[in-house]
Amino acid sequence: MQNLKKIINSVLTCTFLLAVNGPVNSTEKEVRVYSGRHYNTDRSVYKKFAEETGIKVRLIEAAGISLIERLKREGKSSQVDLILLVDAARITNAAKAGLLQSIDSKSLENDVPVGLKDKSKEWYALTRRVRVMVANPKVVDVSKIRDYSDLADPSLKGKVCLRNRKSPYNQSLVANQIVNKGELTTKAWLGGMISNVSQPFFPGDISIIRAVSKKKCGVGIVNHYYVARMLAGVNGRRDALYAKRTSVITPNPAHVNISAGGLAKYAKNKAEAIKLLEFLASPRGSKGLAAPTFEHPLLEVNQNPIVQDFGEFTPDMVSVEELGEFNSTAIKMMKDAGWD
Repeated sequence: MQNLKKIINSVLTCTFLLAVNGPVNSTEKEVRVYSGRHYNTDRSVYKKFAEETGIKVRLIEAAGISLIERLKREGKSSQVDLILLVDAARITNAAKAGLLQSIDSKSLENDVPVGLKDKSKEWYALTRRVRVMVANPKVVDVSKIRDYSDLADPSLKGKVCLRNRKSPYNQSLVANQIVNKGELTTKAWLGGMISNVSQPFFPGDISIIRAVSKKKCGVGIVNHYYVARMLAGVNGRRDALYAKRTSVITPNPAHVNISAGGLAKYAKNKAEAIKLLEFLASPRGSKGLAAPTFEHPLLEVNQNPIVQDFGEFTPDMVSVEELGEFNSTAIKMMKDAGWD
């Protein structure tokens, strides 16, 4: 196990030495980024930033939870300036752990809408993701499924499939329901929905879409862009065919999650990191991140025809801060309900 940790750390260190826009020398300005986003298309946005500002971007991409743990281990010796994470709970937990610092930026305050930024100015949203339901019309009556609460209906016994409890997206969804409907109603919903689950919990959203398509279950909960990516053929022809057999159902209003960024507590290149975050959160930067990944930018919806076919969505009024605040309660309630 110790050797495995050394190998992982070695890989991360090597990744850190790769600059997005070529090698970095000691006289050039730079910003060092830990990113939980895993899209190659993000690099083109970093490249534009580097070309326009002369600030080089040095990047590590890894799972968000491993990046947070690495930041904790590094402490004051950390060389990272900016951390980008997916999901409300992860970015708010990073702030609670004292890993971020407050940012004084009129640009960020103007570009990021209320509810999608930290009141203490420690993090700001960059893109939005809608938690939708994906259903097989040959297995369930799609017309009777309109809201997350419908998945607790006894008529769906053995027809619901869910990602496991560790999924931050599901944790945030449950936190969202707690804020919207209270703990008692959420508890009842969890109990009914879990009793309808057809088989062991899935490790990811894509596996749920595949299972729904193959009639292993009738309906599941996923982030909208996973379906879009499959339909676009990003994962190959077979997954595109699977996705075409399903219907996307968007609740109204819908739970909206985010990817977000924050300034690392011990950032050595503070000014450069703030400039990069401002660039990413700007209308142009947010769209640059979101458009190729089928996410939604901060101020508009994704214009890709595939996403447009999912229909319009209305975000509910739950703030990202509230999702983080109720994360621990959500996890406990999920565990108590038997959500493995």
